[in-house]
Amino acid sequence: MKRDRAEDRQARKRSRPLWADLAAVAIAVLAVVAALVDLGTLYPAGLGAHQPIPFSHRVHVTYKRLSCLMCHTGVTTSSRAGIPPLQTCLLCHSRIIVEHPFIRKLRYHYDHNIPVVWERVNWLPEFVYFNHSMHIQRGFDCSWCHGEVSRMDRVVKAKKFQMGFCIQCHRDHHVTHDCFACHR
Repeated sequence: MKRDRAEDRQARKRSRPLWADLAAVAIAVLAVVAALVDLGTLYPAGLGAHQPIPFSHRVHVTYKRLSCLMCHTGVTTSSRAGIPPLQTCLLCHSRIIVEHPFIRKLRYHYDHNIPVVWERVNWLPEFVYFNHSMHIQRGFDCSWCHGEVSRMDRVVKAKKFQMGFCIQCHRDHHVTHDCFACHR
């Protein structure tokens, strides 16, 4: 009796086409990949824009303990924080991990005066006036608008810089929300 059942199973296995087995394996693999993507394992949530030279704010701020002001020097004196010039990066990287492929790429751009075209993360329309220095001098931490950059390998847009966000912040801090404060 046992032998008959085993033979029946063997016969059924032989009669099933190979493509059915391959399809079952493919479905299982797709299910695992879908679960990993859904759980954020393969593509972590909040991963920002791909940049031409990877830069981890998390490493530089948290582990190397660099202040935002070390690289974004204009933030205290000008309206724009700006992207640091490559020369700023080379203050450290002319001596630290100089042979890393991306540091070599950075140095190549610097030596040949080729700008690195960074993917912009935060943007305001031309008709909006925003002065970073005014906000920094009044004690606002960068994370108020830009999020916990110290936890980001790739910077993500933390807030939607829309009029309602700015007006609410001005109201909360008892600052003018007159139109001409931002629209000049």
